[in-house]
Amino acid sequence: MRHPYLRLRRGVVVAIAVVALAVPAAGGTATALPSSAAGVATVTEPPSPSSSGDGVVELTPAVQQQVDDAVQRVMKQAKVPGVSVGIWTPDKGRYLKSFGVADKSTGRAMNPDLFMRIGSETKTFTVTGLLQLVDEGKVGLDDTIDEYVDDVPNGDKITLRQPAGMRSGLFNYSADEDFFKALTSDPQRPFTPQQLLDYSFKHPVLFQPGAQFYYCNTNLILLGLVIEKMSGQQLHTYVQEHILDPVGLKDTVFPTGNEFPTPHSQGYTNQTATGKVEDSADWNPSWGWAAGAMISTLEDLRIWARTVATGVLPDGDRMISPATQQQRLITPPTTIPGAGYGLGIFNVQGWIGHNGSLPGYESLTIYLPSARTTLVVVLNTDIDYKNEEPSTLFGDAITTIVSPDHIFNLPAEPAAR
Repeated sequence: MRHPYLRLRRGVVVAIAVVALAVPAAGGTATALPSSAAGVATVTEPPSPSSSGDGVVELTPAVQQQVDDAVQRVMKQAKVPGVSVGIWTPDKGRYLKSFGVADKSTGRAMNPDLFMRIGSETKTFTVTGLLQLVDEGKVGLDDTIDEYVDDVPNGDKITLRQPAGMRSGLFNYSADEDFFKALTSDPQRPFTPQQLLDYSFKHPVLFQPGAQFYYCNTNLILLGLVIEKMSGQQLHTYVQEHILDPVGLKDTVFPTGNEFPTPHSQGYTNQTATGKVEDSADWNPSWGWAAGAMISTLEDLRIWARTVATGVLPDGDRMISPATQQQRLITPPTTIPGAGYGLGIFNVQGWIGHNGSLPGYESLTIYLPSARTTLVVVLNTDIDYKNEEPSTLFGDAITTIVSPDHIFNLPAEPAAR
């Protein structure tokens, strides 16, 4: 979101390493369970691992041209400097291509191998860490947050399940005027988790826990602190050892400052003190921490898309137990038409995953269980086009071609009530 709701929210990756359709292993079926009377839907996926995508046939020339045209049309409309798109699908083949530039000042071309900031896709990693602790019996989803973090408004009523599902009722720190001024006046300054919570907690709660959906970065800061307390590790270390290493994500990073591996794309944003477009590549993402600080590549996001949607590691072992993964994939309706939100994960027209947006960058990493297809989009701007995030526009345009019965049409989020 832009000021006064500084964007670190649901968002689709703006550097088009976008459409990645994962190739499944032979056997198994994906089943979408019917919605319950309460409007809750769950999605399950066969436990067998998908292949790495090596040797996958390319999309037919005709389909490739359709995707090329769609991507370039969105780029022109939304004035996106650079985007990478990856698609892996068992019946249509593979597509991997970059468009535009990674650096407007030099004309350096966009490339699928570049490191990109992924914003709110970080939430899928943080919630995975929480669910691993659930499986270990160290925390319970229905424990209240005050058992782990002190001085949280309504802390004796908010369960861990509620911040994971964006239903805590807490105020979003990134919507605070003072926070926005602090960040944009010095984008390289570091923020501590407690400083972020302080921006939130000076505001009254918006509603009672569980009463409604409200996308809020404060929720993930709290869950990051829970992971640190109950694991005895700093969050970036926990994520590295318990998630990135087991999954094999060698090019995914949880930075502790403004470090940014090379080669990376520059990022272009108008979420600045003056409102003018600036390059945000060297901004310090500590203000996003457990909600949005991470960095990754198109290929790593391809692997992660299916892993997070199924709970299954690439080697076939479980990352999350089936029962806990089932809890994650209960996706009650949200304030966003056509979208459900589970525990740190969206379900948009059958596509499971998350998007990411923070100043200068957007991403989209989603998996369609019914077709065992993966789509990944990364781009180097977060500047809206007619109140729509560019990543969403790319997702809509691409899925219209590759999955016309399941179009990723995530609309702009209505203002919180």
